[in-house]
Amino acid sequence: MTSLPGIGPRHATLLEKIAGGRRVLDLLFTLPERVVDRRILRTVADGHNLAPGEILTAHVRVLSLRKAGRPGQPSIIRTEDDTGKLDLVFFRTRNMPSPTIGAELLVSGKTGTFQSELTMPQPDHVVSWAKRDSFPSLEPVWPLTAGLFPYTVRKAMRAALALLPDLPEWLDKTLVTQRKWPSFTQALRLMQSPEIIPPEIAWEPVRNRALSRLAADELLADQLCFGLARLKARERHGRSFPGTGKLQAEMLRRFGHNPTHAQTLAIAEIAADLSASTPMMRLLQGDVGAGKTFVAMNAMLQTVESGSQAALMAPTEILARQHFETISRLCPTECVYLSGTIKGAARRKTLAAIADGTAKIVVGTHALFQDGVTFHDLGLAVIDEQHRFGVRQRMNLSAKGEATDILVMTATPIPRTLQLMEWGEMSVSRLDSKPPGRQPIRTTLHSMDSLDSVLAGISRALRDGVQVFWVCPLIENSETQAAAAAEERWASLEQRFEGLVGLAHGKQDITVRQDALDTFRLGKTRLLVATTVIEVGVDIPAASVMVIEQAERFGLAQLHQLRGRVGRGSKQSFCLLLHDRAATPTAVRRLSLLRDTNDGFLIADEDYRIRGGGDIAGDRQSGLPGFRLAQGARLSLLLTAMQQDSEREIVRNPHLEGPRGHALRLLLKIFDRNDPDRLLISG
Repeated sequence: MTSLPGIGPRHATLLEKIAGGRRVLDLLFTLPERVVDRRILRTVADGHNLAPGEILTAHVRVLSLRKAGRPGQPSIIRTEDDTGKLDLVFFRTRNMPSPTIGAELLVSGKTGTFQSELTMPQPDHVVSWAKRDSFPSLEPVWPLTAGLFPYTVRKAMRAALALLPDLPEWLDKTLVTQRKWPSFTQALRLMQSPEIIPPEIAWEPVRNRALSRLAADELLADQLCFGLARLKARERHGRSFPGTGKLQAEMLRRFGHNPTHAQTLAIAEIAADLSASTPMMRLLQGDVGAGKTFVAMNAMLQTVESGSQAALMAPTEILARQHFETISRLCPTECVYLSGTIKGAARRKTLAAIADGTAKIVVGTHALFQDGVTFHDLGLAVIDEQHRFGVRQRMNLSAKGEATDILVMTATPIPRTLQLMEWGEMSVSRLDSKPPGRQPIRTTLHSMDSLDSVLAGISRALRDGVQVFWVCPLIENSETQAAAAAEERWASLEQRFEGLVGLAHGKQDITVRQDALDTFRLGKTRLLVATTVIEVGVDIPAASVMVIEQAERFGLAQLHQLRGRVGRGSKQSFCLLLHDRAATPTAVRRLSLLRDTNDGFLIADEDYRIRGGGDIAGDRQSGLPGFRLAQGARLSLLLTAMQQDSEREIVRNPHLEGPRGHALRLLLKIFDRNDPDRLLISG
């Protein structure tokens, strides 16, 4: 961004924030949230009949100016045309114009009335009629962030547009002609600088064609990258890990139970993948308590039996430590634990064991993929609760080895992974049964209006010896506010259930939080108020009631994970989803899916339908469907056409040679899709 004329480091940082990247192209791909059409010139009299929020643009004369006499008092420029009077009201006078009496102005903004007089509070634009050519008749409105103003975005966007070169056409020329599409660069100019459109041409048709063109470009880049990744996948060679079965047999002896039929089937499927010479990418799906860790241990031991190392990465220290304790107890091989909290000599010893191959199984948090962690020979990467990791984090772990096999585990697949499954790049093993004695969790929906009756039910449950989780509302991008909400709810519940209520949230010191969890696990507290820190890795079989406040704020996958904190013992468990009284019918319908099913795949399918599959070749996990330019109806209308075009081109020209091939290479680079391998190694 700093390469743009007039944009310094401070503004560049703010622009990068709204653009989601550092490239000038990222800025150009930040389309306006809307475009305000100020081209219709109306009279002052028309202003009385406008709908709320509608814009009045009028040609007026100045009658008088009245500057504010004291703080808090507005300044007013009284104007008129042949149909009536209009007061321009300024509460902030710093940028207030000072026209002469009788001057002609072009003004635009939202209107109101005061004592039957038409007013325009804080006009959007006041321009001398003589300089009306500078008036923004079609004005883009971009997303902003604190400290960034529209003028700065406009200046940066104009500078970015000036850098756009003429580019070769990469779309099918027949399609471009049929759809009357502009070129790629012209489409960007129309979207970011719509004032170039002549006043006699309607904006909406031009906008729709430009958006359709840009959506087609992004979809073609995505489909082309995916097709090339498929091609490479068929050519790639992995490593074979046939195993001997000796370590697995010893682990089963220590386990002391027969695996379920679903576990046996999953172990066999994964064993076949590991034995093959093609790289494994497999999803192991099963609700909490279905026995995913046991299946993963078999896969890791098969890899170790073949002379390589295996790693298991979990998103939180609590969950990673829990896995390590289970694996080190059951697995008859050297197992080490690595997290960011391990320091000094202990860390150096662990890193040395990983590097020289003494450590056969490595369990840890995101610390596993940090610089300075070198594996002797990583053959298998197991990634647990994968929805908690970004694509790049998963890539970084798999890159620690040569042709590393990947096994991802989750109770609810994230939409991006579901999309890969639908297109055949990820195999699935499904644990669809739980060990004997487990009962399905009963889920119910309640409006916050019925909070008193919910609390009465909680009171009865506590008297009966039941332990209860109470999860406080999700506050996007603010762990501090979420912690404050949890503390407020804790105070109100502690007043009602004195001495029985614990508190756990992400702003606490980890030792304080762990103490709260341990106290709850031991039954010393009976009701634990928490934020989403309990989403994974909290195993308290005695807890059988989960209350989730303002559940409509959470994603379906996250709600399913939270619900999984109960139902781990033999008691009937319950999950109460509390929603705001003003929740939309759509939000309540989403929650109804949780009420009607405990099936993680069905929930993921609905999450996928609502949020989309994520940016397949990039790093974004979700969206509609995670693209910058392809959105909504344009996606469904164009996706098939772009799929077919990319498939034809890959069959005809797999190495992307010749004029169109070179143009398509440029397209892939523009949309950051020029590394198809990234698609297949991240899971």
